[in-house]
Amino acid sequence: MTITGIDSTGKPAGGNVLPPRQATEAQDLDAELAAFGTGVAPAAPASVVPDVEIAPEQQKPAQRRWWRRLDRRDVLATLTFIAIALYLTAPLWLNLDHQLRDDPQDQAFFEWMMAHGARVLTDGAYPFFSDRMNYPDGVNMMANTSVLAVSLPMTPVTLLFGPHVAFNVFLTLALALTGVSWYFVLSRAFVASRLAAWVGALFCTFAPSMISHAGGHPNIVSQFLVPLIIWRTLRLREPGRAVRNGLIMAALLVWQAFINLEILFMTAVGLGVFCLIMAVVRRRERHGEVRSFLRGLVVAGTVTLAVLAYPLAVQFFGPQSYHGLPHFVRNFGADLGSFTAYSSHSIAGNSLIAERLAQNPAEENAFFGWGLVILFFGLIVWMRRTAAVLALGTVALLFAAMSLGPRIFLNGINTGIPGIWSVLHSVPVLNSAVPTRWAMAIAPVVGILLALGVQRAIDLVRAQPAARGPVRVAMITAVAMALVPLAPVQLRTAPMAPVPEFVTSGAWKQYVDDQHTVVTLPLPDSSYPDPLRWTATTGQDMRIAGAYALLPNQNPLNPGDRTAMFSPAWRPTSGLMASIRQGNPIPEINDTRREMTLADLRYWKAGAVVLTPQIRDVEMLRAMTGLLGQQPAWQGGAWVWDVRHLVDDPDAVLTGPDIG
Repeated sequence: MTITGIDSTGKPAGGNVLPPRQATEAQDLDAELAAFGTGVAPAAPASVVPDVEIAPEQQKPAQRRWWRRLDRRDVLATLTFIAIALYLTAPLWLNLDHQLRDDPQDQAFFEWMMAHGARVLTDGAYPFFSDRMNYPDGVNMMANTSVLAVSLPMTPVTLLFGPHVAFNVFLTLALALTGVSWYFVLSRAFVASRLAAWVGALFCTFAPSMISHAGGHPNIVSQFLVPLIIWRTLRLREPGRAVRNGLIMAALLVWQAFINLEILFMTAVGLGVFCLIMAVVRRRERHGEVRSFLRGLVVAGTVTLAVLAYPLAVQFFGPQSYHGLPHFVRNFGADLGSFTAYSSHSIAGNSLIAERLAQNPAEENAFFGWGLVILFFGLIVWMRRTAAVLALGTVALLFAAMSLGPRIFLNGINTGIPGIWSVLHSVPVLNSAVPTRWAMAIAPVVGILLALGVQRAIDLVRAQPAARGPVRVAMITAVAMALVPLAPVQLRTAPMAPVPEFVTSGAWKQYVDDQHTVVTLPLPDSSYPDPLRWTATTGQDMRIAGAYALLPNQNPLNPGDRTAMFSPAWRPTSGLMASIRQGNPIPEINDTRREMTLADLRYWKAGAVVLTPQIRDVEMLRAMTGLLGQQPAWQGGAWVWDVRHLVDDPDAVLTGPDIG
């Protein structure tokens, strides 16, 4: 950010300043965000810091590529993001037999997704739907964050090292690349100081919400395209390049759509509000910008919709599509008290407090702490003469209001006051968003403001040497008090159940072919995702019944209800085994239950029923043995019932004595 010394009237601001100069290409957005980088030369730019001017030798050259030559500071900044990403994920790398403690089910899910991407390339599998899980109904991949934009290029890693290692690489690179991307966009298009860009990028990448989602949602922390989308959106104002800029923008949008649509949607909303505010503010001085912007936007929108039309049609109208998230998820709101609290993932955090203020450790989306909240509003006041800064503040406050959910909670107590989301949570598309995650979208806004604030302080030091000491002390103190308590701790892990030898040795192949599946006990769900990892290990050659995924409700009493659920529709056998695993007693085993079990096995086209050592395994073993009337074989670290003769023979029946 280069300081111009021109106030909103176009006159020198006065005071202790150097002679004014003309703004350059790299200093456009008319110095509202000093060098958002549009290439439109301003006539009378308004400065972020209207009362100072830096010397010509300190100014950025007028003509320069945005990716200007790397120097040691860029290399050092890049290495810090890589180092921090490795530090945070080190528990996963040092213990490859561990999984993320807070969200193991999503880790297993994304390992399965990595295997799906590899299978798309190696076997030519259909990318947008799969029956490798939840057979025979299958899973709509577009409606389940398929991360194809990551899993496809990472196929060599998945094939060489397995989906578990591929997940670790995915998560580590997601953090590192996001930091590097933010740093280069900030340092090339937003601010002149590498330090300012580094501070802003550091927060954008390792904010409490990002570390929270790193505990199981690599698709959400993969935000390396977000700064590029922001930068290219602002470049749409460039006259005469609507096609070029629109095509570049479309490529980024399509790429992001196959990583995470939720992040893309939030980014679009934030940019839309920001650009609308700036268009109104600058409508007289920059009336031509709107036309140029809209031309580029039409090109970007047309190409993006053309490319995504079919995938989105599959997502919203294809097999196993759903209409909105479960109602309890739509009520997930950020507690008002969480904005000034500290996350359990920060060094100043308290797990007990965070547990009261968030739905779970993976959804600690606010948790900025008092220091940063005060600094945020201080920066807004300090740079209030800049319309772009006020627009950024407006976006942040809007996101905060939306994140509160349908009902506003304060320190865990329902105030009864309806939030903005109370009128939005049933709107199509919005009903597939988790309201508390709008608080996560505040982090990039805060990061940009931090970069602008640090840049302003640096420019003050350069322009007014007499104030160097106080300004440096104030800047370092304010930033340290706000950010040091938010420093992240390493991701927490726990030992994971090993994939049984029955799977790794290929013994399952004698039971399963194109006509049969593996049925695990219990069937996979959010509390038992291990079978997803099993089938991922086989490259998805082993097809399984049941799933942990977003699937449509199939309530026979309300066929029109297609609200999403996190597991398949209830069936007698899956419900029975889940109940036993949860600690409930074994019910009476009679012929009626046996008939229902046989119907389920035929529905799933089971070739083998498999039970591994786990909680309540003896009870599940006893129940299934009573239902099938046959003892299992111990094979490769698992109890295995061969049920092909029951499934394939339409005349087969299950009978036996009643077992209390």
